[in-house]
Amino acid sequence: MKKQILALVMMLTVAFTSAFAAKDDGISQYTIASFKKDFVSATNASWQVQPVYTKVTFTFNDQVMFAYYSKDNNELLAVVRNIPSTQLPIKLFTSLKKEYNGYWITSLFEIAKQDETSYYITLEKSDETLVLEAKGINEWVVYKKTKKD
Repeated sequence: MKKQILALVMMLTVAFTSAFAAKDDGISQYTIASFKKDFVSATNASWQVQPVYTKVTFTFNDQVMFAYYSKDNNELLAVVRNIPSTQLPIKLFTSLKKEYNGYWITSLFEIAKQDETSYYITLEKSDETLVLEAKGINEWVVYKKTKKD
């Protein structure tokens, strides 16, 4: 009986030790727990550790997303996803069609941070590239402009 109890204790000790062992990849177990809580049904998570944040690339509701967590306190900093122009707020969408008609969209993404959502779009035409930032949900401002040779 004592041998069985001792064997059980040893097995449990090994199991708990391996379950809570620190990983060499630098990803905080608290960050992983926060991610699993924030995105319960996420799949295909891959992690990148940076000096100030940890980035998680994952699939959520059939869409690839990126979550950024603070390395200091494991807090969710932002969630980023690529979107089609039709998912923009209507005023942003219509101003694109009106003010930037000769350009084509090469990237468009949405950044959600706490109580704020931002949009960035890259537009191109034959001689220039524009990166626009949405100011609120009504207007675009030029974030960066590059002339092509």
